[in-house]
Amino acid sequence: MKIGLDIMGGDFAPAEAIKGVQLFFEQMPDSPVHMLLIGDESAAAPYLPLIEAYTHRYTFVQANDVIGMDEHPTRAFKEKPGSSIAIGFGMLAKGLADAFISAGNTGAMLVGAMYSVKTIEGVLRPTIATPVPRMDGKFNCMLDVGINADCKPEHLVQFAQLGSIYSQYIMGMPNPKVGLMNIGEEEGKGNILAQATYPLLKELKGINFIGNIEGRDVFYDKAEVIVCEGFVGNVIIKMAESVYDIFKVQRGVEDEFLNTFNFEQYGGTPVLGINKPVIIGHGISHAVAFRNKIELAGKFISSDIIATFKEKFKQL
Repeated sequence: MKIGLDIMGGDFAPAEAIKGVQLFFEQMPDSPVHMLLIGDESAAAPYLPLIEAYTHRYTFVQANDVIGMDEHPTRAFKEKPGSSIAIGFGMLAKGLADAFISAGNTGAMLVGAMYSVKTIEGVLRPTIATPVPRMDGKFNCMLDVGINADCKPEHLVQFAQLGSIYSQYIMGMPNPKVGLMNIGEEEGKGNILAQATYPLLKELKGINFIGNIEGRDVFYDKAEVIVCEGFVGNVIIKMAESVYDIFKVQRGVEDEFLNTFNFEQYGGTPVLGINKPVIIGHGISHAVAFRNKIELAGKFISSDIIATFKEKFKQL
């Protein structure tokens, strides 16, 4: 399997991306993954000696341009066909790569996903999902966490379907319980969106809907799949990141559960509902995060979860 990696994406590119590749090669010696490192070879040159022993496990793909974090996503993607992100999506669309990863401009990654590999037939909107640590050591799946701030009930219904499949095939949760994020457990609670979505989920076949859940349930096992619009999901995730930063980074608190809030452990956020595996990374990703992004992309490919998504939505 071939995984494309934008080594120019992120605040610490290309150093941390290449160090992440080094970690992956060292820790996964028997992996069938062949890396396609996409970027400026002159910028990467000081760090390539780190993976000199693994030249048979990667191919360098020259990219003469980079899409900056502050650039307009659609305009930059169209006007910079020689950028590392545009080249990566081009290779993915042509079948030259089986998955694509970047910690670069999130908007450009979403534009690339929509225009290059497109959404699965029947999917109204792609979504991004993230693992949420639980007190029992396992993880829930929350979606959407940022790209769909305003949603309709039918969007949340599809998020529940996508999240259930993802939780089962990638996170190892058989028959995952699905909960709708709300301000109360009763069926009539919440805003218009929540009230309209509840009966649709209740009647939906093929998912294990358990009703509304509240903010206090997020880190417990009440629901393995937590469904919400991106505005709410992003607020929850960013708040969890701040808790980690306050207590671990700033105050030096040592706690096993607190450590699971470190985003580097998960690497990146998958875009669900598109035709090829795409992983979006945090802009401040370091080597460990890149290593874990590569492993996640490998799981997507080996599980053939995209085919499962396609089959599911073909039946609808």
